[in-house]
Amino acid sequence: MKNLFPVFLLLALVLIVGNASAQTRADEQLSSIIANIKAIDNHAHPLRYVAAGEKPDDEYDALPLDALGLFPLPVRLHPDNREFIGAWRDLYGYAHDDVTHLRELMETKQRVAREQGEKFPAWVLDQLNIETMFANRVAMGRGLVAPRFRWVSFVDALIFPLSNETAKRSNPDYRGFYPGEELLLKRYLASAGMRALPPTLDAYLAKVVTATLEAQKREGAIAVKFEAAYLRKLDFDEADSGAARRIYARYVRGGEPSAADYKTLQDFLFRYVAREAGRLGLAVHLHVLEGAGGFYRQSGSNPLLLESAFNDESLRKTNFVIIHGGYPFTKETKSLLSKPNVYADFSAQTFFIYPRELSEVLRNWLEAYPDKILFGTDAFSFGPEVDWPEVAWLSNTTARQALALALTGMMNDHEITRAQAVELAQMVLRENAIRLYGLPTK
Repeated sequence: MKNLFPVFLLLALVLIVGNASAQTRADEQLSSIIANIKAIDNHAHPLRYVAAGEKPDDEYDALPLDALGLFPLPVRLHPDNREFIGAWRDLYGYAHDDVTHLRELMETKQRVAREQGEKFPAWVLDQLNIETMFANRVAMGRGLVAPRFRWVSFVDALIFPLSNETAKRSNPDYRGFYPGEELLLKRYLASAGMRALPPTLDAYLAKVVTATLEAQKREGAIAVKFEAAYLRKLDFDEADSGAARRIYARYVRGGEPSAADYKTLQDFLFRYVAREAGRLGLAVHLHVLEGAGGFYRQSGSNPLLLESAFNDESLRKTNFVIIHGGYPFTKETKSLLSKPNVYADFSAQTFFIYPRELSEVLRNWLEAYPDKILFGTDAFSFGPEVDWPEVAWLSNTTARQALALALTGMMNDHEITRAQAVELAQMVLRENAIRLYGLPTK
Protein backbone atom coordinates (compact mmCIF):
# COMPACT_ATOMS: atom_id res chain seq x y z
CA MET A 1 0.00 0.00 0.00
CA LYS A 2 2.87 2.40 0.80
CA ASN A 3 4.13 2.09 -2.74
CA LEU A 4 0.71 3.12 -4.04
CA PHE A 5 0.60 6.37 -2.04
CA PRO A 6 2.65 8.39 -4.57
CA VAL A 7 0.28 7.20 -7.32
CA PHE A 8 -2.80 8.30 -5.35
CA LEU A 9 -1.12 11.62 -4.57
CA LEU A 10 -0.28 12.19 -8.24
CA LEU A 11 -3.84 11.38 -9.29
CA ALA A 12 -5.21 13.77 -6.66
CA LEU A 13 -2.92 16.55 -7.83
CA VAL A 14 -3.94 15.97 -11.44
CA LEU A 15 -7.60 16.22 -10.48
CA ILE A 16 -7.04 19.37 -8.42
CA VAL A 17 -4.92 21.11 -11.05
CA GLY A 18 -7.25 20.02 -13.84
CA ASN A 19 -10.28 21.37 -11.97
CA ALA A 20 -8.53 24.67 -11.20
CA SER A 21 -7.39 25.00 -14.81
CA ALA A 22 -10.88 24.35 -16.13
CA GLN A 23 -12.28 27.17 -14.00
CA THR A 24 -9.79 29.77 -15.21
CA ARG A 25 -11.32 29.59 -18.68
CA ALA A 26 -14.97 30.33 -19.35
CA ASP A 27 -17.08 28.10 -21.54
CA GLU A 28 -17.09 29.76 -24.98
CA GLN A 29 -20.73 29.07 -25.78
CA LEU A 30 -21.85 30.36 -22.39
CA SER A 31 -19.63 33.44 -22.74
CA SER A 32 -21.23 34.22 -26.09
CA ILE A 33 -24.73 33.96 -24.62
CA ILE A 34 -23.80 36.18 -21.67
CA ALA A 35 -22.26 38.80 -23.97
CA ASN A 36 -25.56 39.10 -25.81
CA ILE A 37 -27.86 39.54 -22.80
CA LYS A 38 -29.29 43.05 -22.62
CA ALA A 39 -28.32 44.08 -19.11
CA ILE A 40 -29.90 46.35 -16.52
CA ASP A 41 -27.24 48.38 -14.70
CA ASN A 42 -28.27 48.77 -11.06
CA HIS A 43 -25.75 51.46 -10.19
CA ALA A 44 -23.94 54.16 -12.20
CA HIS A 45 -23.18 57.89 -12.36
CA PRO A 46 -23.65 58.84 -16.04
CA LEU A 47 -23.13 62.45 -17.07
CA ARG A 48 -25.86 64.39 -18.81
CA TYR A 49 -25.21 65.71 -22.30
CA VAL A 50 -23.40 69.06 -22.25
CA ALA A 51 -23.03 71.06 -25.47
CA ALA A 52 -19.90 73.04 -26.28
CA GLY A 53 -19.63 76.14 -24.13
CA GLU A 54 -22.18 74.98 -21.54
CA LYS A 55 -21.48 74.58 -17.84
CA PRO A 56 -19.98 71.15 -17.06
CA ASP A 57 -22.24 68.63 -15.38
CA ASP A 58 -21.84 68.89 -11.59
CA GLU A 59 -24.83 66.80 -10.49
CA TYR A 60 -23.49 63.31 -11.13
CA ASP A 61 -22.95 62.70 -7.41
CA ALA A 62 -23.94 64.32 -4.13
CA LEU A 63 -20.41 63.67 -2.88
CA PRO A 64 -18.01 64.29 -5.78
CA LEU A 65 -14.51 63.00 -5.14
CA ASP A 66 -12.89 66.31 -6.03
CA ALA A 67 -14.00 67.50 -2.58
CA LEU A 68 -11.23 65.31 -1.13
CA GLY A 69 -7.47 65.62 -1.08
CA LEU A 70 -5.27 63.34 -3.14
CA PHE A 71 -5.67 59.62 -2.55
CA PRO A 72 -4.58 56.55 -4.53
CA LEU A 73 -6.92 54.99 -7.06
CA PRO A 74 -7.00 51.23 -7.65
CA VAL A 75 -4.58 50.27 -10.39
CA ARG A 76 -7.30 49.43 -12.93
CA LEU A 77 -8.54 53.04 -12.84
CA HIS A 78 -5.16 54.55 -13.66
CA PRO A 79 -5.30 56.44 -16.99
CA ASP A 80 -2.35 54.36 -18.27
CA ASN A 81 -4.17 51.06 -17.68
CA ARG A 82 -3.87 49.29 -21.03
CA GLU A 83 -7.32 47.77 -20.58
CA PHE A 84 -8.74 51.14 -21.58
CA ILE A 85 -7.28 50.66 -25.05
CA GLY A 86 -10.02 48.09 -25.53
CA ALA A 87 -12.63 50.59 -24.40
CA TRP A 88 -11.33 53.28 -26.74
CA ARG A 89 -11.19 50.80 -29.60
CA ASP A 90 -14.73 49.50 -29.08
CA LEU A 91 -16.31 52.87 -28.37
CA TYR A 92 -14.34 55.24 -30.60
CA GLY A 93 -12.41 53.13 -33.12
CA TYR A 94 -9.03 53.83 -31.48
CA ALA A 95 -6.49 52.28 -33.87
CA HIS A 96 -3.39 52.13 -31.65
CA ASP A 97 -1.88 49.59 -29.25
CA ASP A 98 -0.60 52.10 -26.70
CA VAL A 99 -1.91 55.06 -24.68
CA THR A 100 0.22 57.77 -26.26
CA HIS A 101 -2.26 59.08 -28.86
CA LEU A 102 -4.51 60.88 -26.39
CA ARG A 103 -4.89 64.06 -28.44
CA GLU A 104 -6.26 62.06 -31.36
CA LEU A 105 -8.50 60.13 -28.93
CA MET A 106 -9.95 63.30 -27.42
CA GLU A 107 -10.68 64.76 -30.85
CA THR A 108 -12.54 61.58 -31.79
CA LYS A 109 -14.48 61.54 -28.53
CA GLN A 110 -15.54 65.14 -28.98
CA ARG A 111 -16.60 64.47 -32.55
CA VAL A 112 -18.72 61.46 -31.55
CA ALA A 113 -20.35 63.47 -28.75
CA ARG A 114 -21.19 66.30 -31.17
CA GLU A 115 -22.61 63.88 -33.73
CA GLN A 116 -24.76 62.05 -31.18
CA GLY A 117 -25.85 65.18 -29.30
CA GLU A 118 -28.44 64.40 -26.62
CA LYS A 119 -28.51 60.80 -27.84
CA PHE A 120 -24.90 60.30 -26.70
CA PRO A 121 -25.70 58.72 -23.26
CA ALA A 122 -28.08 56.20 -24.86
CA TRP A 123 -25.53 55.60 -27.64
CA VAL A 124 -23.03 54.55 -24.96
CA LEU A 125 -25.52 52.02 -23.56
CA ASP A 126 -26.07 50.63 -27.06
CA GLN A 127 -22.33 49.97 -27.47
CA LEU A 128 -22.30 48.01 -24.20
CA ASN A 129 -25.54 46.07 -24.69
CA ILE A 130 -27.03 47.72 -21.59
CA GLU A 131 -30.77 48.22 -21.85
CA THR A 132 -31.28 50.43 -18.77
CA MET A 133 -28.88 52.25 -16.47
CA PHE A 134 -29.83 53.48 -13.01
CA ALA A 135 -28.44 57.00 -12.76
CA ASN A 136 -27.35 58.01 -9.25
CA ARG A 137 -27.59 61.78 -9.53
CA VAL A 138 -28.73 64.87 -7.67
CA ALA A 139 -31.01 65.49 -10.65
CA MET A 140 -31.38 64.06 -14.13
CA GLY A 141 -30.54 66.06 -17.26
CA ARG A 142 -30.35 66.22 -21.02
CA GLY A 143 -29.98 62.81 -22.60
CA LEU A 144 -30.72 60.91 -19.39
CA VAL A 145 -34.32 60.00 -20.07
CA ALA A 146 -36.48 56.99 -19.33
CA PRO A 147 -36.68 54.17 -20.11
CA ARG A 148 -32.94 53.98 -20.89
CA PHE A 149 -32.03 55.87 -17.72
CA ARG A 150 -33.81 55.61 -14.38
CA TRP A 151 -33.24 58.05 -11.54
CA VAL A 152 -31.81 57.10 -8.13
CA SER A 153 -31.93 60.18 -5.89
CA PHE A 154 -29.71 61.06 -2.93
CA VAL A 155 -31.23 61.31 0.55
CA ASP A 156 -28.29 61.53 2.99
CA ALA A 157 -28.87 65.26 3.40
CA LEU A 158 -32.22 64.52 5.05
CA ILE A 159 -30.63 62.76 8.03
CA PHE A 160 -28.07 65.49 8.82
CA PRO A 161 -30.27 68.56 9.49
CA LEU A 162 -28.32 69.98 12.46
CA SER A 163 -24.84 71.45 12.82
CA ASN A 164 -22.20 69.11 11.40
CA GLU A 165 -19.20 70.96 12.79
CA THR A 166 -18.29 68.25 15.31
CA ALA A 167 -18.08 65.65 12.54
CA LYS A 168 -16.09 67.97 10.29
CA ARG A 169 -13.45 68.42 12.99
CA SER A 170 -13.17 64.67 13.46
CA ASN A 171 -12.14 63.65 9.94
CA PRO A 172 -10.56 65.53 7.00
CA ASP A 173 -12.73 63.65 4.51
CA TYR A 174 -15.84 64.71 6.42
CA ARG A 175 -14.70 68.32 6.11
CA GLY A 176 -14.68 67.86 2.36
CA PHE A 177 -18.01 66.06 2.08
CA TYR A 178 -20.41 67.60 4.60
CA PRO A 179 -20.66 71.02 2.88
CA GLY A 180 -22.14 69.33 -0.17
CA GLU A 181 -24.81 67.65 1.94
CA GLU A 182 -25.62 70.95 3.65
CA LEU A 183 -26.13 72.63 0.28
CA LEU A 184 -28.32 69.77 -0.90
CA LEU A 185 -30.52 70.05 2.22
CA LYS A 186 -30.97 73.77 1.48
CA ARG A 187 -32.03 72.79 -2.02
CA TYR A 188 -34.59 70.33 -0.63
CA LEU A 189 -35.87 72.99 1.79
CA ALA A 190 -36.26 75.48 -1.04
CA SER A 191 -38.16 72.92 -3.11
CA ALA A 192 -40.47 72.47 -0.14
CA GLY A 193 -41.02 76.25 0.01
CA MET A 194 -38.91 76.83 3.12
CA ARG A 195 -35.99 79.03 4.01
CA ALA A 196 -35.24 77.41 7.36
CA LEU A 197 -35.79 74.13 9.17
CA PRO A 198 -39.22 73.68 10.79
CA PRO A 199 -39.18 74.13 14.60
CA THR A 200 -40.26 70.58 15.47
CA LEU A 201 -39.14 67.16 14.32
CA ASP A 202 -42.69 66.17 13.40
CA ALA A 203 -42.96 69.16 11.10
CA TYR A 204 -39.55 68.39 9.59
CA LEU A 205 -40.62 64.81 8.91
CA ALA A 206 -43.87 65.80 7.23
CA LYS A 207 -42.92 69.00 5.43
CA VAL A 208 -39.34 68.17 4.39
CA VAL A 209 -38.53 64.46 4.53
CA THR A 210 -41.79 62.95 3.32
CA ALA A 211 -42.43 65.88 0.96
CA THR A 212 -38.98 65.42 -0.64
CA LEU A 213 -39.40 61.67 -1.08
CA GLU A 214 -42.86 62.08 -2.57
CA ALA A 215 -41.57 64.75 -4.97
CA GLN A 216 -38.69 62.51 -6.06
CA LYS A 217 -41.12 59.67 -6.66
CA ARG A 218 -43.29 61.93 -8.83
CA GLU A 219 -40.22 63.04 -10.76
CA GLY A 220 -39.38 59.47 -11.70
CA ALA A 221 -37.11 58.15 -8.95
CA ILE A 222 -37.01 54.36 -8.80
CA ALA A 223 -34.87 54.21 -5.64
CA VAL A 224 -33.15 56.44 -3.10
CA LYS A 225 -29.46 56.31 -2.25
CA PHE A 226 -27.50 56.65 1.00
CA GLU A 227 -23.77 57.38 0.78
CA ALA A 228 -23.67 57.68 4.55
CA ALA A 229 -20.53 55.55 4.94
CA TYR A 230 -18.61 58.59 3.66
CA LEU A 231 -20.09 60.62 6.53
CA ARG A 232 -20.38 58.20 9.49
CA LYS A 233 -20.46 54.51 10.35
CA LEU A 234 -23.34 52.41 9.06
CA ASP A 235 -24.52 51.36 12.52
CA PHE A 236 -28.05 52.78 12.25
CA ASP A 237 -29.44 51.51 15.54
CA GLU A 238 -33.01 51.68 16.74
CA ALA A 239 -33.58 55.11 18.27
CA ASP A 240 -36.16 56.41 20.72
CA SER A 241 -38.52 58.84 18.98
CA GLY A 242 -38.92 60.96 22.11
CA ALA A 243 -35.17 61.41 22.44
CA ALA A 244 -34.91 62.26 18.74
CA ARG A 245 -37.60 64.95 19.12
CA ARG A 246 -35.85 66.50 22.12
CA ILE A 247 -32.47 66.57 20.36
CA TYR A 248 -33.92 68.16 17.23
CA ALA A 249 -35.83 70.79 19.22
CA ARG A 250 -32.80 71.69 21.29
CA TYR A 251 -30.40 72.26 18.39
CA VAL A 252 -32.57 73.19 15.42
CA ARG A 253 -31.89 76.89 15.94
CA GLY A 254 -28.20 76.56 16.72
CA GLY A 255 -25.54 74.89 18.82
CA GLU A 256 -23.67 71.66 18.28
CA PRO A 257 -25.20 68.39 19.40
CA SER A 258 -22.82 65.87 20.91
CA ALA A 259 -21.78 63.02 18.63
CA ALA A 260 -23.92 60.61 20.65
CA ASP A 261 -27.02 62.82 20.54
CA TYR A 262 -26.64 63.51 16.83
CA LYS A 263 -26.24 59.80 16.13
CA THR A 264 -29.54 59.15 17.91
CA LEU A 265 -31.31 61.65 15.65
CA GLN A 266 -29.57 60.35 12.51
CA ASP A 267 -30.50 56.76 13.38
CA PHE A 268 -34.13 57.75 13.86
CA LEU A 269 -34.19 59.71 10.60
CA PHE A 270 -32.53 56.90 8.62
CA ARG A 271 -35.24 54.45 9.62
CA TYR A 272 -37.96 57.01 8.97
CA VAL A 273 -36.61 57.64 5.45
CA ALA A 274 -36.35 53.90 4.82
CA ARG A 275 -39.89 53.32 6.07
CA GLU A 276 -41.31 56.10 3.91
CA ALA A 277 -39.36 54.84 0.91
CA GLY A 278 -40.95 51.44 1.36
CA ARG A 279 -44.39 53.01 1.57
CA LEU A 280 -43.74 54.79 -1.71
CA GLY A 281 -42.34 51.70 -3.44
CA LEU A 282 -38.80 53.09 -3.58
CA ALA A 283 -35.89 50.73 -2.93
CA VAL A 284 -33.17 51.96 -0.57
CA HIS A 285 -29.65 51.75 -1.99
CA LEU A 286 -26.75 51.76 0.47
CA HIS A 287 -23.13 52.47 -0.44
CA VAL A 288 -21.21 49.62 1.25
CA LEU A 289 -17.61 49.46 0.01
CA GLU A 290 -14.07 50.08 1.16
CA GLY A 291 -14.53 53.55 -0.31
CA ALA A 292 -12.47 56.45 -1.61
CA GLY A 293 -10.50 59.00 0.37
CA GLY A 294 -7.42 58.94 2.53
CA PHE A 295 -9.44 59.01 5.77
CA TYR A 296 -12.33 56.73 4.82
CA ARG A 297 -13.35 54.41 7.68
CA GLN A 298 -13.34 50.95 6.09
CA SER A 299 -14.52 49.32 9.32
CA GLY A 300 -17.55 51.59 9.22
CA SER A 301 -18.63 49.98 5.93
CA ASN A 302 -18.92 46.41 7.15
CA PRO A 303 -22.40 45.36 5.96
CA LEU A 304 -23.03 43.56 9.25
CA LEU A 305 -23.40 47.02 10.83
CA LEU A 306 -26.74 47.20 9.00
CA GLU A 307 -28.09 44.01 10.56
CA SER A 308 -30.19 45.85 13.14
CA ALA A 309 -31.94 47.90 10.46
CA PHE A 310 -32.45 44.88 8.22
CA ASN A 311 -34.05 43.04 11.15
CA ASP A 312 -36.48 45.89 11.90
CA GLU A 313 -39.95 44.44 11.37
CA SER A 314 -41.32 47.88 10.53
CA LEU A 315 -38.92 48.03 7.55
CA ARG A 316 -39.84 44.70 5.97
CA LYS A 317 -41.85 46.49 3.26
CA THR A 318 -38.67 48.31 2.25
CA ASN A 319 -36.28 46.63 -0.17
CA PHE A 320 -32.61 47.32 0.59
CA VAL A 321 -29.80 46.95 -1.92
CA ILE A 322 -26.20 46.65 -0.70
CA ILE A 323 -24.46 48.61 -3.42
CA HIS A 324 -20.98 47.33 -4.34
CA GLY A 325 -21.74 44.15 -2.42
CA GLY A 326 -19.98 45.33 0.72
CA TYR A 327 -16.55 44.65 -0.78
CA PRO A 328 -14.26 43.38 0.70
CA PHE A 329 -16.80 41.96 3.18
CA THR A 330 -18.54 39.95 0.46
CA LYS A 331 -19.17 36.82 2.53
CA GLU A 332 -20.77 38.95 5.22
CA THR A 333 -22.98 40.35 2.47
CA LYS A 334 -23.94 36.84 1.40
CA SER A 335 -25.11 36.09 4.94
CA LEU A 336 -27.38 39.17 4.85
CA LEU A 337 -28.99 38.07 1.59
CA SER A 338 -30.95 35.60 3.72
CA LYS A 339 -33.11 38.56 4.76
CA PRO A 340 -36.24 38.59 2.57
CA ASN A 341 -35.84 42.25 1.60
CA VAL A 342 -32.05 42.50 1.14
CA TYR A 343 -30.28 42.39 -2.24
CA ALA A 344 -26.76 43.19 -3.44
CA ASP A 345 -25.08 44.37 -6.60
CA PHE A 346 -21.39 43.91 -7.43
CA SER A 347 -20.73 47.31 -9.00
CA ALA A 348 -17.26 48.83 -8.39
CA GLN A 349 -15.92 45.35 -7.69
CA THR A 350 -15.91 45.34 -11.47
CA PHE A 351 -12.92 47.70 -11.48
CA PHE A 352 -11.43 47.15 -8.02
CA ILE A 353 -10.64 43.52 -8.86
CA TYR A 354 -10.12 41.40 -11.97
CA PRO A 355 -12.58 38.86 -13.44
CA ARG A 356 -10.97 35.84 -11.76
CA GLU A 357 -11.39 37.16 -8.22
CA LEU A 358 -14.82 38.61 -8.96
CA SER A 359 -15.94 35.22 -10.27
CA GLU A 360 -15.20 33.74 -6.85
CA VAL A 361 -17.37 36.39 -5.18
CA LEU A 362 -20.19 35.73 -7.63
CA ARG A 363 -19.96 31.97 -7.27
CA ASN A 364 -20.20 32.26 -3.49
CA TRP A 365 -23.39 34.31 -3.89
CA LEU A 366 -24.82 32.28 -6.77
CA GLU A 367 -24.59 29.04 -4.83
CA ALA A 368 -26.79 30.49 -2.08
CA TYR A 369 -29.03 33.38 -3.23
CA PRO A 370 -28.98 33.73 -7.03
CA ASP A 371 -32.27 35.67 -7.04
CA LYS A 372 -30.73 38.45 -4.91
CA ILE A 373 -27.79 39.40 -7.16
CA LEU A 374 -27.81 42.50 -9.38
CA PHE A 375 -25.41 43.63 -12.09
CA GLY A 376 -23.94 47.13 -11.83
CA THR A 377 -21.06 49.11 -13.32
CA ASP A 378 -20.59 52.15 -11.05
CA ALA A 379 -19.73 54.03 -14.24
CA PHE A 380 -18.07 57.24 -13.05
CA SER A 381 -15.99 59.98 -14.63
CA PHE A 382 -12.33 60.05 -13.66
CA GLY A 383 -11.38 62.65 -16.22
CA PRO A 384 -11.63 63.27 -19.98
CA GLU A 385 -9.64 60.18 -20.99
CA VAL A 386 -11.22 57.80 -18.47
CA ASP A 387 -14.76 59.14 -18.53
CA TRP A 388 -17.93 57.35 -17.50
CA PRO A 389 -18.24 55.44 -20.83
CA GLU A 390 -14.75 53.94 -20.38
CA VAL A 391 -15.48 52.89 -16.79
CA ALA A 392 -18.83 51.47 -17.90
CA TRP A 393 -16.98 49.47 -20.61
CA LEU A 394 -14.41 48.13 -18.14
CA SER A 395 -17.06 47.17 -15.59
CA ASN A 396 -19.40 45.68 -18.17
CA THR A 397 -16.60 43.58 -19.68
CA THR A 398 -15.30 42.43 -16.30
CA ALA A 399 -18.78 41.58 -15.00
CA ARG A 400 -19.70 39.41 -17.98
CA GLN A 401 -16.33 37.64 -17.94
CA ALA A 402 -16.56 36.98 -14.20
CA LEU A 403 -20.13 35.72 -14.46
CA ALA A 404 -19.12 33.33 -17.25
CA LEU A 405 -16.21 32.05 -15.17
CA ALA A 406 -18.38 31.50 -12.09
CA LEU A 407 -21.07 29.66 -14.00
CA THR A 408 -18.53 27.58 -15.93
CA GLY A 409 -17.04 26.43 -12.63
CA MET A 410 -20.47 25.49 -11.34
CA MET A 411 -21.16 23.53 -14.53
CA ASN A 412 -17.80 21.77 -14.36
CA ASP A 413 -18.50 20.76 -10.77
CA HIS A 414 -21.94 19.43 -11.81
CA GLU A 415 -23.77 21.88 -9.57
CA ILE A 416 -25.86 23.19 -12.46
CA THR A 417 -26.67 22.29 -16.04
CA ARG A 418 -25.90 24.47 -19.03
CA ALA A 419 -29.56 25.48 -19.24
CA GLN A 420 -29.50 26.49 -15.59
CA ALA A 421 -26.31 28.49 -16.15
CA VAL A 422 -28.04 30.48 -18.91
CA GLU A 423 -31.05 31.05 -16.66
CA LEU A 424 -28.82 32.28 -13.82
CA ALA A 425 -26.98 34.64 -16.16
CA GLN A 426 -30.30 36.12 -17.29
CA MET A 427 -31.34 36.56 -13.65
CA VAL A 428 -28.16 38.36 -12.61
CA LEU A 429 -27.90 40.62 -15.65
CA ARG A 430 -31.57 41.63 -15.93
CA GLU A 431 -34.39 39.46 -14.56
CA ASN A 432 -33.69 40.07 -10.86
CA ALA A 433 -33.77 43.83 -11.45
CA ILE A 434 -36.98 43.63 -13.47
CA ARG A 435 -38.67 41.77 -10.64
CA LEU A 436 -37.28 43.91 -7.81
CA TYR A 437 -38.16 47.27 -9.38
CA GLY A 438 -41.25 46.22 -11.27
CA LEU A 439 -39.76 47.26 -14.61
CA PRO A 440 -41.76 46.64 -17.78
CA THR A 441 -40.74 43.58 -19.75
CA LYS A 442 -40.36 43.59 -23.52
